[in-house]
Amino acid sequence: MSNDLNKKLQKQRELRMLLGQPGLLAIIVAILLILLVFCIFPIIKLLFTCMTDSDGNFSLESILYVLQKTNIGLALFNSVKLGIFVGVISTVIGYLFAFAINRTMIPGKKFFHLIAMLPILSPPFVISLAMIILFGRSGVISKGILGLLDNNVYGFTSLLIVQTLAMFPLAYLNIKGVMESMDSSVENAARSLGAGRLKTFLSVTLPLSLPAILSAFLIVFAKSLSDFGNPQVLAGDFAVLSVSAYTQITGLYNIRTGSFMAVSILIPSMLAFFIQKYWVAKKSYVTITGKPVGQVDYITEKPIVITLFSLCVVLAFIILLFYGTVVWVSLVKTWGVDMSFSLKNYQFVFKSGTGKKALRDTLFLSIIATPITALLGMAISYLLVRKKFFGRKFMEMASMVPFAVPGIALGIGYVVSFNQKPLLLTGTAMIIIVTLVFRTLSVGVEAGSNSLRQVDKSIEEASAILGANNFTTFTRISLPIMKSALFTGLLNAFVRSMTSVSAVIFLVSVKWNLLTVSIMSAIESNKLGLASAYCVMLMAIVLVVMILLDVLVNKLFSRRRIRKHV
Repeated sequence: MSNDLNKKLQKQRELRMLLGQPGLLAIIVAILLILLVFCIFPIIKLLFTCMTDSDGNFSLESILYVLQKTNIGLALFNSVKLGIFVGVISTVIGYLFAFAINRTMIPGKKFFHLIAMLPILSPPFVISLAMIILFGRSGVISKGILGLLDNNVYGFTSLLIVQTLAMFPLAYLNIKGVMESMDSSVENAARSLGAGRLKTFLSVTLPLSLPAILSAFLIVFAKSLSDFGNPQVLAGDFAVLSVSAYTQITGLYNIRTGSFMAVSILIPSMLAFFIQKYWVAKKSYVTITGKPVGQVDYITEKPIVITLFSLCVVLAFIILLFYGTVVWVSLVKTWGVDMSFSLKNYQFVFKSGTGKKALRDTLFLSIIATPITALLGMAISYLLVRKKFFGRKFMEMASMVPFAVPGIALGIGYVVSFNQKPLLLTGTAMIIIVTLVFRTLSVGVEAGSNSLRQVDKSIEEASAILGANNFTTFTRISLPIMKSALFTGLLNAFVRSMTSVSAVIFLVSVKWNLLTVSIMSAIESNKLGLASAYCVMLMAIVLVVMILLDVLVNKLFSRRRIRKHV
């Protein structure tokens, strides 16, 4: 009873504190309403659409139609099968890649790390485009080198290769972070007790890595399950749910059937995400309270180093081959007909109305969405870490939902939610901006929360004691603390806004178009040179912005250090 009473009194104190700070209360209420409208309502509306008829009455007709008349069972099986295979292979490759970089003396570690970043900083279907160019019916390798006259590049095998190459960096980064935080003195102790490299790996390193391995698998599985760009380009007769839902809506104009298929992707994808987020991510077999105290005993034995180095070289070669092919094709006059050097494809991008519009619209919408995403993410992370208020759990959960939801399900949810008054956003720039903001919001929230947890809140309390209000404390104390996380959020938001396709493919209109959608259209029209030029331009823009943000961060922090020393 005393615990219940204490909790009740604590809630009453929190309520009184909020009522005494009307500005903070207004901000919290406004953010909760925004998250409710743009994160929760579209998912509820999507579920509601599946179970109603055109008049809004309860009906299971569309569900029965899907179950009886479509290939949803096969598509679901194929999607899960693909997700499991991609998850397992990507996790194995990502683990070996992370182990090679963090635990061995292989040369070129920075180079291999940069190579692993390429798939993250590019549109999801660049590798699919390269796969067609290299191994299609007129492929450079399949026809030109192997002499295969009618090679079918479409289907499960190609999808497995492409999604593995595109998604293993997610597993690599997840596992790499855990390996860097391990106290290597535990491994050193095993070695000093006479254990060999294999015994140390199997009894110490691998068990300590298990949470990261399972987490990496779930992340890649959910990402593969909800991927739309690669299956749309390469699936062929291999039916998957994301493409089936897209076909139902755009090809058959059946939004209720498409909604149910999107919900079918939603359930396993969100389940995997929340298992990873709330169960696996909370588990750790590492018990350290500070920085690792042991010096890493890097593996120098030649057989191990040469084997892992060879793996990294092969993987880097494949990635560079695929991306280099896209660059090469973008500089060819007409792929498969006239292979002479030409800037025709880039001229089309810059001079044609269609190309310029897609480039201009993508930059404009991304530039607007990026700071909104980063700043809103910082504000939410500050509230979640530093403030106690009613609705805090809801705010945390709601900010993560759009990231956990498959892009195509979120896009359909926005279509059915915002196509009538008072929230008539369909066909406007606003609906695309809102989608880009909330699709990436949770990354900024996570980065800001991690930054704030590393700093004693007594610094902010001192500001309040000296008479500063919440806004002043946040802008002058908390935001500078989160500066690194802010720029991480800015970069991530910009990259994802520029490369997003599944969440926005239903939202583009005559007035507003995006580069990723233009790339998809060019690939479907077999304009591979133009699609390659679009891809190269998009990656170049992302790279330039990344460098500019990096320079800006370094300058700001160097100035801050100089001021401290003056």
